Amino acid sequence: MNKVVRHIVVIITGASGSVYGLRLIDELLRSSQTVSVLISNAGRQVMAYEVGLTLDTSPARAAEQIRAYLQVDGDLQCYANDNFFAPVASGTSAPDATVIVPCSMGTAGRIAAGLSESLIERVADVALKERRELLLVPRESPFNQIHLENLLRLSQAGAHILPAMPGFYHHPETIDDLVDFVVGKILDSLNIEHTLFPRWGAGANQED
Repeated sequence: MNKVVRHIVVIITGASGSVYGLRLIDELLRSSQTVSVLISNAGRQVMAYEVGLTLDTSPARAAEQIRAYLQVDGDLQCYANDNFFAPVASGTSAPDATVIVPCSMGTAGRIAAGLSESLIERVADVALKERRELLLVPRESPFNQIHLENLLRLSQAGAHILPAMPGFYHHPETIDDLVDFVVGKILDSLNIEHTLFPRWGAGANQED
């Protein structure tokens, strides 16, 4: 995989698993990518509850808080979810890729219906219409029929559906290992090099 610098939007919604989004931001910044972050109101609440990070309503201050929490610098911008003047709201400056992680079923449903009532929905719509990468990382269980139909519709429209399903063949020992597996799969989809988990067969004893 070639290391390239791209503009990637990371969207964190209200499904459980905000740690996935934060870990992805961390890896992207350490890989010198340009990152724009959007967080829904529900996503902020879940993040505060799950990881103890309560973000300021000021996008600039929230960006500072995320950098401090991750202990990493880099090209990071946050945008309010009602800011339709943000550059990422237009196809004329569409990001290279958009990752919704975690993606709530409500968010998936609104995108599948073609709604653009928030910046999050608009950015996803831009990704689809401009044929840019759109990755959805749903964190829900079990799925009902409506969930599955919405995810199928999004996949048919060009989105990549990557559920938060960690593997175990790398012998995880901590929760971080499980998180890193999912984030590593996202990075694979974005064609960004990483060492978050060993590849299948790497270092394994193989018979001739």
